[in-house]
Amino acid sequence: MKNIKKCLIVSIGLVISTASACKKDFLERQPVTVVADEDLWKDQKLIVGLLANYYNRIPTDMGLTDQVGSQWRNMANYDDAMWSGQTNADLEARNNIINYGNSNWFLYDYGFIRDLNLAIENTDKYGAATLTEAQRTQLKAEFRFIRAYQYFEMVKREGGVPLVTKQLIYDYSGDASPLQQPRAKEAEVYDFIASEMDAIQNDIGNSTDASKFADVTRANKYTCLALKSRAMLYAASIAKYNAQLTPGIVTANGEVGIPASRAPEYYQKALDASKAVINSGFYALYNSNPNLGENFYEAIRNKTGNKEVLFVRDFLTAKAKKHAFTYDNIARGLREDNLSSSSVTPSLNLVESYDYLDGSNGALRTTTANGDYIYYNNLTDIFANKDARLYGTVIYPGAPFKGATVTMQAGVLVWNAATNSYQAVEGSDLATNYTDGRTLVAASGPHRSIAEVSNTGFYMRKFIDQGGGTSTRGILSDVWWVWFRLSEMYLDAAEAAFELGQTADAVTYINPVRARAGFTGANLYNAATLTRDKIRAEFRTEFAFEDHRVWDLKRWRIADQVWNGNATNPNAVVYALYPYRIVRPGDAARDGKFVFVKMVAPRFKAPRFFQQFNYYSRFDQAIINNNPKIIQNPFN
Repeated sequence: MKNIKKCLIVSIGLVISTASACKKDFLERQPVTVVADEDLWKDQKLIVGLLANYYNRIPTDMGLTDQVGSQWRNMANYDDAMWSGQTNADLEARNNIINYGNSNWFLYDYGFIRDLNLAIENTDKYGAATLTEAQRTQLKAEFRFIRAYQYFEMVKREGGVPLVTKQLIYDYSGDASPLQQPRAKEAEVYDFIASEMDAIQNDIGNSTDASKFADVTRANKYTCLALKSRAMLYAASIAKYNAQLTPGIVTANGEVGIPASRAPEYYQKALDASKAVINSGFYALYNSNPNLGENFYEAIRNKTGNKEVLFVRDFLTAKAKKHAFTYDNIARGLREDNLSSSSVTPSLNLVESYDYLDGSNGALRTTTANGDYIYYNNLTDIFANKDARLYGTVIYPGAPFKGATVTMQAGVLVWNAATNSYQAVEGSDLATNYTDGRTLVAASGPHRSIAEVSNTGFYMRKFIDQGGGTSTRGILSDVWWVWFRLSEMYLDAAEAAFELGQTADAVTYINPVRARAGFTGANLYNAATLTRDKIRAEFRTEFAFEDHRVWDLKRWRIADQVWNGNATNPNAVVYALYPYRIVRPGDAARDGKFVFVKMVAPRFKAPRFFQQFNYYSRFDQAIINNNPKIIQNPFN
């Protein structure tokens, strides 16, 4: 069996005939569907294919596909949205999460770590004849970047995990203890990520030529610095805010919890890394469209000459690599297919988190001081002078998309002079008319109970493709998923500087992001007006649906307060905004105008409940049984 390089399970139900088993050379045949290590490293196309496969395996809790590890439906579970799609019990359960399970967010993929360790070792072992030294150096650095990213995804979920950086080979002695490694301290894993990024950043696409950074599907020096910035900010936040919990979430040996004394060190590392990206001269905030709302939409969507984007998971129509996110989430009235749409719909909570450009609170103005409705001539008037990122993220009533107006109306309010009040009339279907011949319920709703139409009064814009036919199953979309963009580096720098007491510097990093959203002059921040909560609000509005929200709440150690399971807590409940047309003949000041009603989204059943055990996911008992050196996380 000297030619067998690895053991692979190729089929669970494999049947080998007696006659075949008698052949002496059976176990020495080279599998025809497996490429041996030596052969792979002789072919540069196969090597690139291996690298591409590993980039594609980088996990994220949200994404644009149905794959585990990049599941777009999770946006309805723990971002500023809810489920408005099909009413199958397993899907509708997203609106009735009594609590988040103790294994939620768990990730422990050491198969991937083994593959990466093997690739790092084999680059020199087998690749010397095929690749130049420079190519091997670049390749090893990319594998190490992916490995560090994988460790970051694990440490932010479980805390400290075993740090395995070489192949672990079983000797078939019957004693597996040499393979059993204990969990590293949580701080040690973050330190490993930082040291790896420091070690490889000058080996991985480092250049003075801007064109070298055009391929945002592969890591380069500044991608390494972006990962370092994010990871160090997480570590710093945990060091500072975990210590403020009562009781703190720690283990005796540091597998969970980072000493508070290390917070300044980590904040400084995050600040230095983010500043290096900002000051590199290779990247810039996207400012190509004078329409600031469209500009923000394009900052994520545009693939041509977009210097804001650092690193993505790309999709390419020409390579038949596409996804169905637009098909599943386009506004109901715009869908081009006869199935699906409107599955994940943004909340009123998110919409109101976008301030008005005069600096005032973003709460929408629906009633007067005396309790009467505010009557609007147009559906969009209530959203006038809002932070431009709202438009770039959400389709709100009356907003344009794909050359059409997304009209939304939940019904009519008919004035009853006898009772001196309005009577609400809503329909049982979409695209219906009232008795006056005008709209009763719009084609895009919203509606209280119909599936695949917004239940919140809003639709997704971010990541939705404007291309013709992209909401059909036959065409689909190739919008990319953004891992890192420059605005994150600005906000990382702002947060880190603020936490270090460098408020004046923090202002210089947060204001370019706000200015891009339309804020000017006195409505930008200064050292006297900038607060921690305002910085956190920027993260929420800038990165909605980009897989930041739940992790930010966790690292700040406020997730259990924001989502406390209390139905009276407005942060734990998803709210909706329903537009109604006024029917009040003879009253020119009101008849035909639009009013808006805020309510708990009708299909949303249970307030979100994040508990202390959710800060660190539970290890399955099978993992502990296989490796008794693994200790369980607190509260689990």
